[in-house]
Amino acid sequence: MHAVHRLHQFRKSLSTTTYKARGQRVIRCDLCRLSTAFCICAIAPKKDSVKTNVGFLLLMYDTEVLKPSNTGKLIADLIPDTFAFLWSRTTKNMELQAVLDDEQWQPFVVFPQEYADDNRQVYSNTVICEQGKKPLFIMLDGSWREAKKMFRKSPYLDKFPLVSFNPKTLLDNMSSPVGADSRYTVRKTTLEHQFSTAEVAARVLDMFGEKANGQLLDLWFDVFNYQYQKSVCQRNKGNPNAIENYVEFLNDK
Repeated sequence: MHAVHRLHQFRKSLSTTTYKARGQRVIRCDLCRLSTAFCICAIAPKKDSVKTNVGFLLLMYDTEVLKPSNTGKLIADLIPDTFAFLWSRTTKNMELQAVLDDEQWQPFVVFPQEYADDNRQVYSNTVICEQGKKPLFIMLDGSWREAKKMFRKSPYLDKFPLVSFNPKTLLDNMSSPVGADSRYTVRKTTLEHQFSTAEVAARVLDMFGEKANGQLLDLWFDVFNYQYQKSVCQRNKGNPNAIENYVEFLNDK
């Protein structure tokens, strides 16, 4: 059980009613949150099997952690140093602040460059850390409207540089063969090139130089995306070869 699983349990404990997501009648696995008939936990990456020098901090918008379609948990499936907290505009979270203040980490906020002030440092091709520090990538996890609200109303994040990428030029720079377009078809969006949280994290890993980990996360996302859609009443637009590709990649590592 990782940080997102624990936060999911905590958020459920605060609820006075059952959260009714789409597909509320589906009997779901407590961990991957897929239908038990299509659970992917048996093929999840083994604990500590991914060698990485990065951390991720997920700031999750209230009910986002309750949504079965959330992909932030896929990051925590792979990256051991993944932290997850509920976002609050008014309440200071001392545990969150302790992670941000930890000297081993150099925090970066992952968000589109066009929302940055003119004097804010932005990394758009590669990510460089100070000597002796590891990057901590802060992901604002929610709908696009919610993520923009978190970005505007979290002044304690303003001092950190941004990591951003241009989806239109991503294909030229990214080693993963998945390309520059999002494959996230679980949720509908009217915005072009809107990526899921896990897809963004995969591209950030690639930017930092952990190309194999970026590709692994992309493939793991494909597995989740395809299996999730098996349990909903709509045409499955996921990759039917997702599990095969993921397992093949693991065997070749």
